[in-house]
Amino acid sequence: MSHSTKAQTPSQETSDNPQQVPQPPKGKDWLKWLGPSFIWMLSAAGSGELLFTPRIAALYGYALLWALVAAVVLKWFINREVGRFTVCTGITILEGFKRLPGPKNWAIWLILVPQFAVAISTVAGMAGAAATALILMTGGTVQLWTVIIILVTASIVFLGQYDGVEKVSSYIGIGRTLAVVAAAIFVFPNLSRLGGGLVPQIPSDVQYQEILPWLGFMLAGAAGLMWYSYWVGARGYGAATAKRENPVDFDQLDSDHQQRLQGWLKLMTFSNTLAVIGALLAALSFLILGAELLQPEGLVPKENQVAETLGSLLGNLWGPFGFWFMVAIVFVTFCSTAMSVQDGFGRMFADGTQILVRGFGGNGQWTNETFLRKFYLVTLLAGLPIAVYLWLGEPVGLLQTAGAIEAAHIPIVTGLTLYLNHRMLPQSLKPSSLTFWATVLAGVFFAVFAIIYLLQLTGLMGMGSS
Repeated sequence: MSHSTKAQTPSQETSDNPQQVPQPPKGKDWLKWLGPSFIWMLSAAGSGELLFTPRIAALYGYALLWALVAAVVLKWFINREVGRFTVCTGITILEGFKRLPGPKNWAIWLILVPQFAVAISTVAGMAGAAATALILMTGGTVQLWTVIIILVTASIVFLGQYDGVEKVSSYIGIGRTLAVVAAAIFVFPNLSRLGGGLVPQIPSDVQYQEILPWLGFMLAGAAGLMWYSYWVGARGYGAATAKRENPVDFDQLDSDHQQRLQGWLKLMTFSNTLAVIGALLAALSFLILGAELLQPEGLVPKENQVAETLGSLLGNLWGPFGFWFMVAIVFVTFCSTAMSVQDGFGRMFADGTQILVRGFGGNGQWTNETFLRKFYLVTLLAGLPIAVYLWLGEPVGLLQTAGAIEAAHIPIVTGLTLYLNHRMLPQSLKPSSLTFWATVLAGVFFAVFAIIYLLQLTGLMGMGSS
């Protein structure tokens, strides 16, 4: 699951031909190439699954199970299209957006500006949530631990040590999923109650400021979907065997190499599917635990009680061991998610800045990827989150703000990606009609929730009663 940008191919074949596409791995070798999808899945675990799903279950029980399933399945289509673009062209999704017709780099600005707010709020919220676990174990103040967590996680990414931590975190993530699935089976609800949640319905007292961030962060937000392009490219999938500034010229790509790309797309689809299944199992388990254990007690994970409330999920089943096990899971999950967020945003903002600076004819350190990633880590992903947390001090509120922006941004990323794939890819590599329209449906799904949220926010639609 290395993030190294060094090309890694099964046959280690090299060529002076810039259109060279390596042979895709076969058989068991597929297992060595699952890293990007697992990184993608783990990057969303801290908010969509661990925090917001039990919170939604505590508020609404199983009523929104259908929305959970729909969000996860529909994001499978979106993520696959983002991955398709990088696998086939060899360039990042932002490099693709640069090539959209219209005013120069308009799509880059449309993507990056809202994501600055998302990055700051997400890092501050994740670290603040992790700190609620530390105060239970060690005492101290949430503010102090939040600052320390942000500095430590940013330092690990800054020093290039994220790969090793990520591997440990992935094993812990698997352990977390197994634990919550086992707990959910233990408290498994009546099937009719669970099945009732699969019928689309909106509770009468629903608060869209609760639902939209949950759906936005579930599995991955708009930023997480775009990060998949960087992680697939860094791993060397398909045409992404080197740092490319220009896409593959498909007029020079023979049928054999197009077939190789189809093989890489199959691998990417398989990897993507495994990640979605794992995320769905974890999210469903957290929904069951929240509905069965938190809702009857009137407990809702909020602000500085996040770890304590989530700890009761397993504490009610397995006593003190279960409580402290869950508290430890909360700490590790939120910290590892904060690191993956810092890594992903660092890559995306560095790429976006390079594109914009070169567009104005600039050069020097502001087009140097290593410098830019470290610059953004220090400022946007460490300094500003600390300032914002110390100012606001509400981790759940910060993550809700970030999640709402992410959900509203998803239809934009979806539409731009579909247009790019339609415009730039040859017919043999384009999505099928079914895939295309399913991805369009995905964008519409998130757009509808975002519009209703905005109508509630502006007072044009009733807010309901909590």
